[in-house]
Amino acid sequence: QLQFVESGGGSVQPGGSLRLACAASGFTLRYYAIGWFRQAPGKEREGVSCISSSGGSTYYADSVKGRFVISRDNTRGMVYLQMNSLKPEDTAIYYCAAGPYSRCPDETAYAYWGQGTQVTVSS
Repeated sequence: QLQFVESGGGSVQPGGSLRLACAASGFTLRYYAIGWFRQAPGKEREGVSCISSSGGSTYYADSVKGRFVISRDNTRGMVYLQMNSLKPEDTAIYYCAAGPYSRCPDETAYAYWGQGTQVTVSS
């Protein structure tokens, strides 16, 4: 089965940091642009950040710009999301998926969804 495996979530206080990791299962990640998406309780899933297959282009939603950094290590088949200065409104399940970079952050263009990793920001 082709899908991603997300990890690195947890509970953190406001202002804290977490680093999420995304690994591919059943296929080679390095050929794909990767997006990070999140879904908060009662809300629709939204695009957070995307990175092109080479890593040369990145996208950030306005809500996370300046706080989150997306990166990838194609030699290890991993994509990361460094999340700093976390806010309670960042609380959500975070997912990674593959799709065309040009369609970021349109989740309907992305595939191979994993189970996600929970991020909770609370004092």
